[in-house]
Amino acid sequence: MNPMMLPGAFAFACTAAVMTFAFLEARAAPKEMAKDLKPASEFADISDRRARSLALFAEAGKVIQHPRCLNCHPKTERPLQGDDMHPHEPPVKRGAGGMGMPGMRCLTCHGVANYDPGRMPGNPRWLLAPEEMAWVGKSLGQICRQIKDPLLNGGKSMKDLIDHMAHDPLVGWGWNPGVGRTPVPGTQEEFGKLIQAWADSGAQCPK
Repeated sequence: MNPMMLPGAFAFACTAAVMTFAFLEARAAPKEMAKDLKPASEFADISDRRARSLALFAEAGKVIQHPRCLNCHPKTERPLQGDDMHPHEPPVKRGAGGMGMPGMRCLTCHGVANYDPGRMPGNPRWLLAPEEMAWVGKSLGQICRQIKDPLLNGGKSMKDLIDHMAHDPLVGWGWNPGVGRTPVPGTQEEFGKLIQAWADSGAQCPK
């Protein structure tokens, strides 16, 4: 949905949001980010199973610790945005189910697809990860242990986790983030295969 066509107060809020997004995304100074993702097959010759598992997860970490993913896994109630991971403007909070607070739901302004004229990202399920899945400020090892723990990952089994990483369209948005945002490296298929190979080699976590 074009945010400019929403009625009343929502139209005002979303128009302001679009203008703010455009300004902030345009000013963002991209950090040094990985541009390539090695395929899982490149790690097959590592004979030590634990070392292979660690190497696979380190490669997958290029996606997991990319701003496209971290911005939706904040350590506070406020999401981040842009390649420089600045606080979301206008100010919003996670709210129930990660969908925003009453009167300012995520989907009030974020449509089912990217709105590139206003640099507004979109997806049918646009929402924040739950607070127990906060990744910002954590090491790759901490994130690894977090995503393996069913008490912290929404009750996901390893099979569920692999499917989420490899096929979830909201995860897939990271490879098609719209104008003004650097996509995560590789493809979702390659990322999914890295996670599968990591799991198959024992799902080891770095320290």
